[in-house]
Amino acid sequence: MDDTLTLNWQEKVAKYAALSEEMGKLHPEILALAYQENWFKLFVPEVYGGANKKLPEILRLEEQLAEADGSLGWTVTLCTGAGWFAGFLDPELAIEIFADREVCFAGSGAVGGEAIKTETGYRINGQWNYASGALHATVFTANCFLKDENGNDILDEKDEPVIKSFILKKAEVHILPGWSYFGLIATGSHAFEVKNLEVPENRTFTINEGIQLTDSGFDYPFLQLAETTLAVNSLGMTNHFIRLVEKSFHARSSMKRFTEAQIRFFTAELNRCKNEVQTLREQFFTAFDKSWMELMDNGQISDVKLVKVSAISRKLAHTCWRIAGILFPYCGLEAAKKGSEINRVWRDIHTASQHGLLTFEVF
Repeated sequence: MDDTLTLNWQEKVAKYAALSEEMGKLHPEILALAYQENWFKLFVPEVYGGANKKLPEILRLEEQLAEADGSLGWTVTLCTGAGWFAGFLDPELAIEIFADREVCFAGSGAVGGEAIKTETGYRINGQWNYASGALHATVFTANCFLKDENGNDILDEKDEPVIKSFILKKAEVHILPGWSYFGLIATGSHAFEVKNLEVPENRTFTINEGIQLTDSGFDYPFLQLAETTLAVNSLGMTNHFIRLVEKSFHARSSMKRFTEAQIRFFTAELNRCKNEVQTLREQFFTAFDKSWMELMDNGQISDVKLVKVSAISRKLAHTCWRIAGILFPYCGLEAAKKGSEINRVWRDIHTASQHGLLTFEVF
């Protein structure tokens, strides 16, 4: 995107972000922008009408989206991440699904259901929580334990229960309203369920196995893909928060309520926080880019590089959350005011921090 287009979409997002929160879902104007820019199909190959972007570019875009609005960045990240599964779908099914210009995947990483093998496919029952974008999604992904006709687990060669991922269509699922948390409100991350749903054989897939396309990038490990995309969301939201903190403090200091020494202290603290985030951002992208280049050059990534990617993703996210806490007291009551922009960003940061994948900095 050129600078003019970038400015335009950021202005539009800023205009409708608060309205999205009031609605509990992305505003139609923001959704229209997402469809126009193909944000929900960033990973999807051109053959299916997608943007055909690669992870290095996507991470940097998701950082920008999260900085513009946490709910937008989070929804695009989770939905486009599910859309990454396009590389593992039956080609005929993929063509059918992606024929919809407004196709959007939602789903849950948890194993919330069970699937019994039938003569023509599978019979599925289950409930899955926290499906970001559920209110506008056209496709849902769901992980299930495989069962035999007697309800017993089907085991793999290691005697572990077999887990399969399934594609479900919007008309086949029932949305269970329950996203009542104080942040990321416009993600509409509601639960969904199905009961005795019969699906054909081609509705199942396995990530990082059975890649159906010759396109590059679908063999990047899913764990690190998830960790990096979540980390840049916290990064983007924190960049937004830091800008608002600085603006808020200077507005208050202009009223002569702080001494010169206090202003100097705040300025030093703010600059320290900015530098810490920027340094970690550079380290993060250096580690990730090296892992990506190794995959492109060698067809695989060493365990050493993958561990570095996981470690810096977690460190970056935890640092962002910590710095938001350090700077919050300098914002005044505006930061605690319901409906203020800075309060919304703060709530989004802390809601994002509860995602289980990055809970612990040490793994």
